Amino acid sequence: MRQKFVAGNWKMHGTLKTNEPLLRDIVAGVVGWREVEVAVCVPFPYLTQAQSVLSGTAVAWGAQNLSERAQGAFTGEVSAVMLQDFGCRYVIVGHSERRSIFGESNTLVAEKFAAALASGLQPILCVGETLEQRDAGKTLEVVAAQVEAVSNRVGVAAFSGAVLAYEPVWAIGTGRTATSAQAQEVHVALRTQVARLDGKVADGLRILYGGSVKPGNAAELFSMPDIDGGLIGGASLVAADFLSICAAAAR
Repeated sequence: MRQKFVAGNWKMHGTLKTNEPLLRDIVAGVVGWREVEVAVCVPFPYLTQAQSVLSGTAVAWGAQNLSERAQGAFTGEVSAVMLQDFGCRYVIVGHSERRSIFGESNTLVAEKFAAALASGLQPILCVGETLEQRDAGKTLEVVAAQVEAVSNRVGVAAFSGAVLAYEPVWAIGTGRTATSAQAQEVHVALRTQVARLDGKVADGLRILYGGSVKPGNAAELFSMPDIDGGLIGGASLVAADFLSICAAAAR
């Protein structure tokens, strides 16, 4: 039985002053929960704060990106080893904003995935299609290619130490959400793709849904058999909303 998982992605939001009560409210809200794992992925400057507040609690933390390189003259980059110094368990790779705004290719995302694994971090691999790709009937083709680039680079066994997140680009931050049936269709296709290579890995792989998940739609989404939780954007910045989503996963 796969444990549900809800991870917050703060994106480029937060201040030292506002982060403190948000983190403490989340910690207080999940005390005693065993049915769902909870994590927050914060901007690089706030990893020290997250480590300080969350150490010894039930809430894990991680980063939103990393370099594919281990070290060197790469100004502005952050390596997996550096993230480990701040106690990160998770790191997001391949988020659609990294792919579309910063031009990260499937190949580069696969390299970042490999770098995370090599340093003992658990990558949260994001895949998803644009509205144009969905309208053209290419959703499953697009997400399959994104996953295949990673499996070709590191092998299917590597997914036993990772998390997959389906985030339709057209539903991120737009207020639009894939229906539970639409999301389930993609999730089962992703699990089937991994199962063709290794059924045991596929059975244990947690596949999250992300894309305007809110307290009002979380329960229905999480009730689908292949949706194992959520990667939450805007709602993770409001403790009550985030905890409500976590509670929906814990049912």
